[in-house]
Amino acid sequence: MRSTSILSLVVPLLIIASIAAVLGFGGIVGAAVGIAKIVFFVAVVLFLISFIAGGMRGSFSRRL
Repeated sequence: MRSTSILSLVVPLLIIASIAAVLGFGGIVGAAVGIAKIVFFVAVVLFLISFIAGGMRGSFSRRL
């Protein structure tokens, strides 16, 4: 099974939206952009949760 990043889903959706906009498919553009926004914000929320959870474990004080 191939592991994919959640943000890697945003780029194809924006490409689909751009192509559909050029071809004049308004409904598809709205749907693709809406899905891309949702996926992006879910990725940001998951990142913030993991960042805060990592900080609570004390990893903020570690030196690189």
